[in-house]
This record gives sequence, C-alpha cells and structure tokens, in this order.
Amino acid sequence: MNLARDWWLPGLTWRSAPLLPLAWLLGRAAAARRAAYRLGWRVEHHLPVPVLVVGNLTVGGSGKTPLVIHLATALAQAGRRPGVISRGFGGRAGAVMEVGPHSQPTETGDEPLLIRRRTGCPVFVGARRVDAARALLAAYPATDLVIADDGLQHLQLARDYQIAVFDERGAGNGRLLPAGPLREPLARTAMMDALIANGAGAGDAISAATGGNPGRPLFAMHLVPGDLYNLANPALTCPPAQFAARHACRVAAVAGIGNPARFFATLRALGLTVVPHPFPDHHPFSRDELARIGAQHIVMTEKDALKCEAFDDPRIWVAPVTADVDAGLTRSILEKLRGTKAA
Repeated sequence: MNLARDWWLPGLTWRSAPLLPLAWLLGRAAAARRAAYRLGWRVEHHLPVPVLVVGNLTVGGSGKTPLVIHLATALAQAGRRPGVISRGFGGRAGAVMEVGPHSQPTETGDEPLLIRRRTGCPVFVGARRVDAARALLAAYPATDLVIADDGLQHLQLARDYQIAVFDERGAGNGRLLPAGPLREPLARTAMMDALIANGAGAGDAISAATGGNPGRPLFAMHLVPGDLYNLANPALTCPPAQFAARHACRVAAVAGIGNPARFFATLRALGLTVVPHPFPDHHPFSRDELARIGAQHIVMTEKDALKCEAFDDPRIWVAPVTADVDAGLTRSILEKLRGTKAA
C-alpha cells in the first residue's frame, strides 16, 4: 500500500501523519493566494460571457469529464452555445490551441479530445485558462457560455457558477495534500453553487466528509455504460450484457484514469470476469505495452482508447460511459445564468 492509497483510508497512517506540517504550510499558501484575489492584489480576469467551472477538491478522477460532456450537451439542447476550455493535461501543448476531432491526444491531452468528439462543441486548451477562453471566443464569437474543465483552482478566471464533483470515496481522510487527497479545504464546498455525488454511496460520503452539512445543493450523478465497440473496427458494437455473455472468459481490463478501481467495478457489474491492469492517469500507452498483455480481449476506457487508435489491435474493445445527472442541475445553472452577460 502506498501513500496515495493511504489518503482514502478513514484516518492517518504512519506514511501520511508525518506530512501534516507540510500540508498545513501548503494550506496556508493556498489560503493566501485566494485572499490575494479576493482583496484585489492579484488580477481576476472577467470574460464577456458567463463562465461555468467544473472541478473537484480532491486529486484523482471523480467524474469531471463525463459531467462536462453532459453539461455541454444539455445546455446546448437548452439553447445555449457553449464552448469548453481545459489545461490539456497529458498533452505537450503549452501554448493555446484548438482541439479538433482528429487532434492528437499527445498534443492536446486526452480529456479535451474526448470532450470535443462527444459534444461537437469548440474546445481550446492552454496553460492559462484565460488565454484559452479568449482564443475560443475570438474564433467562435457566437459562443455565449464557457465551461472550464477542472478549473476550480485556476483563480485568474472569474466564474459565474462553480461545481465540485465527489465520488464514492468522498474526501478520504479529509486532509490536505500531501497528507491527504484534498487540493483545498472542505470549507470550500460552501463557496460552490452545486456539489455532485457521482455514484452509489457518494452522497453519504459527502455528508460524512462535511459533518452532515454540505452547505450547497447536492445533485446525484451515475455513469451509465454504453455499447462496447471494437477499436480497430468501431462499426462493430456489442451491448454490455451481450458482450459479457459472449466473452465468459477473462478479459484484460486496462485503465489509465484517476480512479481505475471504479472502471474495473463497472465491468464486473456488467458480468465480466476481469484481470485488472491499472496505469497512472493520462498514461501514454505504447503498442508493445499492450502486446505484452496476453489476453484474448482487452477492454479499456474511452479516454485511454484515444491513445491507442493507431495500434490497430482487434483485441481492444472500448467501454464508453455517459453521465446520467439529476435534471435539477441544468435548471439550476440556467436559473443562475439568466440575466447574466451574454455574447
């Protein structure tokens, strides 16, 4: 068991406890940074359109990307014209660039490319979210709403609606990095416009982490598996139950995401017998790496599959998921944004 696993245990361990002084120092530094923006000592940049920020207070994957895809789609269906900005983590592009449907994930990052393909919305990445947003608005002036993916800690960009996503792990041991998984204190939940409970038990985990008082509206979210498709031949699809019935043998489950255990649990719930192969988040897979996995079938996440399209490996099947979110969230966003500035 390593330190990152210790973070999600109920209390401190011999590995995490000695890091409390460093966590306190980093917490004070983050508080000072927030105060500098609040007092106007550092410049907060405002855009001519509303900004919706989706992020989390913990490290690791909690379901932000499926939520961004859901919101971009739902808000577009409601008549808004959203665009998405992201840091582009995992890509090599430090400068601002547009993400196209055929962009390389090594350049733009895997999550922005997935968002672009699933939503069709304009997506821009850049180290500074403000610059990415301005480039997006310049290229697509009809955009009337910017969604910032994983932007809670990017305080340079002023925002009109903030969402923090939690999964069933809640806040872990409730400590700040590096003693725990928190990027910011749990008190920040009171500054959110909405909290998202992703998955069964997530609501209870949030309630426990916040002492029974999350302080903000809590909306439920579940990830719904879609039909699997073959990466070498995307036209070849199979419903999850049918795939499980056909492939009763063990399959290699590959996941380079923030919370691989969730993906493995999803596949087991579908009836598959899986041999888990967890990798670090945003892992750059290689052809040889997958070739060494001696399995008849490999099932991976849609995000990971983006980095394996050139391998032409017929063993690879992709298991996409779609976020099913309480409709009250979209209504809450539209209500808050009603009357705000528009493009």
